Amino acid sequence: MQTRENKESAGSAPRSLTDGQHAHRWLHLAMNIGKYMIKSGAEISRVEDTMYRICRSFGVEEVDVFVITSSIVATIYNKDIGYVTQTKRVGPMKYNLDRLDHLNQLSRSICAGMELEEAERVYEEVMARPVYGFKTYVALYGIAAAAFSILFGGSIRDALAAALIGIVLKFMDELTSRLEMNGFLSGFLKSLTGGLLATLAVHCGLGEDFSKISIGDIMLLIPGLALTNSIRDMFSGDTISGMNRFIEAIILSIMIASGFALVSLWV
Repeated sequence: MQTRENKESAGSAPRSLTDGQHAHRWLHLAMNIGKYMIKSGAEISRVEDTMYRICRSFGVEEVDVFVITSSIVATIYNKDIGYVTQTKRVGPMKYNLDRLDHLNQLSRSICAGMELEEAERVYEEVMARPVYGFKTYVALYGIAAAAFSILFGGSIRDALAAALIGIVLKFMDELTSRLEMNGFLSGFLKSLTGGLLATLAVHCGLGEDFSKISIGDIMLLIPGLALTNSIRDMFSGDTISGMNRFIEAIILSIMIASGFALVSLWV
């Protein structure tokens, strides 16, 4: 948690904030930046520090920011506006490192003295930046699955089977996202489907080794970034957020492993 006491020097260009409406707008912008940094894959300590620096840059006397993976609470204070507090629900993760990079750059510009109207305009531009299209994701899923299959000792036929199954898994990922399905259930169904298709590929002669095909596809589902960030959060002192992410990542990994394990019992 970032407070005035543990972050006296934010390295910013302070501005005078005397209007309550502007205070709410500045804080709203800072909250949105923090929210989408979390959703894009940032660790908690970076989000808290970024929001603290943004808030200090527009001239308030006190800033208190509390962030966990699912919620943000921030309070600012100076003698002209009193206390202003906002809370924002974060929601499910949707990793986007390009957006994270541009939000980081925007926060630096705000701390350097960017005015509110300009900051809001740039924020909208960042949020409107195009992401990879569905066809690109389909191709990347196939390539990644094939590459992992070969990396772990699979043959060319195994890699081809893994690539085709990886493409199916991307279609399933899109479907479960639109249905707003629980992430744990989604992971289990995708792993179960991947295992069944890997078995079918071996029986049809498309692939040679069930395990080599499966490992190529299971690597697409493992929550590696979430697990890494959870450990970083815990080492940074954000124990609650770190444990939340760690437990979610472990449960998801168990569900993914369970899907492939059920199929492997029949092979």
